Amino acid sequence: MNSFLLEKGRGAVPGNKSIGSRIKAGLSLFIALFLMLQPLCAEAKAAKKIGVLLFGEESRYSAQRKGALEQLAKEGFREPGVKYYLENAGGSKAKAAEIARNFASLKLDLIFAFGTSAALAVANEIKDVPLVCGAYDPVESGLALQWKSSGNNTTGVSPKFPLSRLVSNLRELAPVQRIGVLYTPHEKNSEAVLTDLVELQDRFRIRIVPVPLTLAEEIPELLPEVLRVVDAIYLTGSGIVGKNAVSIVDSATRARVLTVTHLDDLANDGVLLSMAADQYRMGRLAGKKGAKILKGGVHPSAIPFETLPLKELDLILNMKTARKGGFRIAPSFMKMVTKTVD
Repeated sequence: MNSFLLEKGRGAVPGNKSIGSRIKAGLSLFIALFLMLQPLCAEAKAAKKIGVLLFGEESRYSAQRKGALEQLAKEGFREPGVKYYLENAGGSKAKAAEIARNFASLKLDLIFAFGTSAALAVANEIKDVPLVCGAYDPVESGLALQWKSSGNNTTGVSPKFPLSRLVSNLRELAPVQRIGVLYTPHEKNSEAVLTDLVELQDRFRIRIVPVPLTLAEEIPELLPEVLRVVDAIYLTGSGIVGKNAVSIVDSATRARVLTVTHLDDLANDGVLLSMAADQYRMGRLAGKKGAKILKGGVHPSAIPFETLPLKELDLILNMKTARKGGFRIAPSFMKMVTKTVD
């Protein structure tokens, strides 16, 4: 009997080894498959593809992009879980259209376009991808049917506010009567600002002098003549105006002509008086809209275009320009200023 048990025990040993070998082999296969699937998991996490297009190099566009991406990161959308395609049209409508066509081929989940011309380029090319815009007037430019509901694949933010507030502040600063408006025809944001200012002529008893600029080379030819007949120069968001803001402001200041704008980045380029929305905060608001779309599958047309509240706007005075031009700033006006540039 002992012999039988011994033989039985000896016979059982090879079986146990075989089971152990199979377990080890199974574990090895499991580990190999797990490691092979890791890149696939990473790719799955990076499934969200987001395009970001800036129209130009102006700091307002990069500030909006920074705000939007930081807001998305705060809400859980960050690399490597998201792949960003960052582009800049360099102020060229043709380049913006080319980038839009490339975006269409990438089959993106979401697009941000900062600058009216950039937004229009994307909106004209892509109809089936949510588009969050930064544009002066989405309705006037044709991006949206209404501020409340675009009626299409767009939503977004705008720096627009009643320019009557800015003109009123300008009249507090100095008794201006003629304002030359530098704008570029066929740039929708620039034309919209001109339209808004023209509508204020009767109310404030001022004269708006449109100054169309289609080439940078026209500035040194036209500006001296304009400066002879106006009390102030308004700088719109035109790409040509933005790129030449420093020289425009310098010429106006030497002629003791006030400069004014609704854009905060132009205050840093020397514009004397600005009333403006903070572009970074606008970007954060755009980021919230983008996150809402990505999280809940909300259609862009269900998300209104928005501006920042009036109480969040800054009245900005460039003190260096004030000193250089010998412009007298009354103490009562200084109390109204919320931010200075020096």
